Amino acid sequence: MEKTIAKLALRASIGNAVDQKNPLPFDDPDMFLGVNTYKEHCAVCHGVPGEPRTAISNGMFPSPPQLFEAADMGTGDPEGETFWKVTNGIRLSGMPGFGGALSDIQRWQVTMLVAHADKPSSTVQAAFRH
Repeated sequence: MEKTIAKLALRASIGNAVDQKNPLPFDDPDMFLGVNTYKEHCAVCHGVPGEPRTAISNGMFPSPPQLFEAADMGTGDPEGETFWKVTNGIRLSGMPGFGGALSDIQRWQVTMLVAHADKPSSTVQAAFRH
C-alpha cells in the first residue's frame, strides 16, 4: 500500500516531463561523459556493471534500482521522466535531486546512459572500469 501511494504521488509530480526528449545526440562522447558523472554521483546507490551492490545501497529503504542489472536496467522510464528524477529527486526514497549540482547537459548525459544501459559500446563499457 505504501509503495502504491508513493508511486501515485510521484506520477502526479512528474506530470508532462515524460514528454521531454533528450536534446543530445546518442553518441559515445556523451555516453562516456555520462559514465563519468554517473560514477561520481550515482554509482554508490545504483551500482555499476559487474560489481556487487555497495553497503550504502544495501542499507537503503526502499532499495534503489540497480540500473545495470537486467531486472532494473534502464528502468523502462521515458527519458523525460528519468531526467525529471535526476533533476528533482524522489521524496522519501533517498534519491536526491541534482538540479543544483549538475548542469542540464550532465543530467541529460546520465539520462542517456541509463536509457541505453542494455547496449553500451565497448568504449562506454571500458569507461566503467577506469
